[in-house]
Amino acid sequence: MNEQKNLVKGRIVSVQGPVVDVKFPKAEDVPNILTVMAATTLDGAQVVLEVAEHIPGNVARCIAINSTTNLQRNQEATIAGDSIKIPVGDNLYGRIINIVGQPIDQKGDIVSSEMVSIRKPEMGSRLKLSKDKNMRRSFEVMETGVKIIDLLSPLVKGSKTGILGGAGLGKSVLTLEIIQHIVKKYQGSCVFVGVGERIREGNELYYELLHHEVLSKTMMVFGQMNEPPGARFGVAMTGITIAESVQRKNQDVLLFVDNIFRFVQAGAEISTLLGRVPSETGYQPTLLSEVSEFHERIRSTADSGGSITSIEAVYVPADDLTDPAVVAIFSFLDSVLVLSRERIQLGLYPAIDPLLSSSANLDIDIVGRRHFDIAQEVIRVFQRYEELRRIVLVVGIDELSAADRILYERARKLQNFLTQPFFVGEAYTGKKGAYVTIAETLDGCEKIMAGRVDARAEDEFYLIGALP
Repeated sequence: MNEQKNLVKGRIVSVQGPVVDVKFPKAEDVPNILTVMAATTLDGAQVVLEVAEHIPGNVARCIAINSTTNLQRNQEATIAGDSIKIPVGDNLYGRIINIVGQPIDQKGDIVSSEMVSIRKPEMGSRLKLSKDKNMRRSFEVMETGVKIIDLLSPLVKGSKTGILGGAGLGKSVLTLEIIQHIVKKYQGSCVFVGVGERIREGNELYYELLHHEVLSKTMMVFGQMNEPPGARFGVAMTGITIAESVQRKNQDVLLFVDNIFRFVQAGAEISTLLGRVPSETGYQPTLLSEVSEFHERIRSTADSGGSITSIEAVYVPADDLTDPAVVAIFSFLDSVLVLSRERIQLGLYPAIDPLLSSSANLDIDIVGRRHFDIAQEVIRVFQRYEELRRIVLVVGIDELSAADRILYERARKLQNFLTQPFFVGEAYTGKKGAYVTIAETLDGCEKIMAGRVDARAEDEFYLIGALP
């Protein structure tokens, strides 16, 4: 943007909630889409505006990133830059910032020599995908210490994993457990992005990371549910920008997003506020392009040896897995972990449904023959158990054949064995958290399916770590 244009000032002609219209003297003065503007309220607060569209009459329609309370008509609005830029670098470790890179943890300003735009309009031309065949063929499985994930949906470096579930099924708790397991074990960098979730959860996360001594390797960015839709929508881009800055230093980075559905929801709110006609399903017409804009930036690049591994919590409205936003999100994921309300009612934690979940990483070339065979056998046993369970509900267990009864009882032991006490849940359950290696998980499943523990009661397998 040329300097002369930076000096041009507009005047606010309309404020409708987070939508602010700014009028300019001449058509050539109207700033480009995504340009950042600043205005000051009557009480001296700074309002950051991002240009969303141009409307007739030399008017730039903007979305406010923060509250527009006390912003009045005819106030001046000045162009502050061609896009939102945030500070990046090692000074962000252990800190919490908002969408525009301002610290919100009351620990003072963040000193950084580099400011990076959170938008990548020229991403396709500037970033080159890796042509080196060896770069992504060497799959590296990352152990999470959570039995059911390591067994059926192994986490692979550079992959995208989604944790899908309705309200109150434990998406945030599971995400938090994975953070503290992986960051401790791999000593990697972690970026946590809080998108439109509760402030209480952000506060709990901060002190949980502090308690488990992983805060020093974590960067956090929050746009919580009390903030305008502009902040909740843009904060996902701020988070991926921070992750990319770590990746550029040849480092592997873990990107945790809680909750990516709120990013889509904020986009729908913005779309409605701008007067766009929604699609048949009620979502914004730009749904797929917005989801892909975020996910296409999670990748390995030719100029960097680092990788971004993402784990995203996905809220499922009314437990409907066919919701268009959920379908749009999980079309970009390598692994999908579906949390089930039925398993919560049975007291099975984590409540991951092994039959609804799927993973492209459960492959012989990635996990090896033994792991693959055991996982497939576990899935087969659960599928048969589901059929037998319906029969048992009608006629009772005594009507099953001897072979079916053995399989039914082993499946129940296996189901209990794949539950686990969490470190982050110690205060609520009273049980000490357990970290279980992949080898211990495979050995335990093998013993149960081979009938070596048939003499033991199924209760002995509930909420334990490795099989004793």
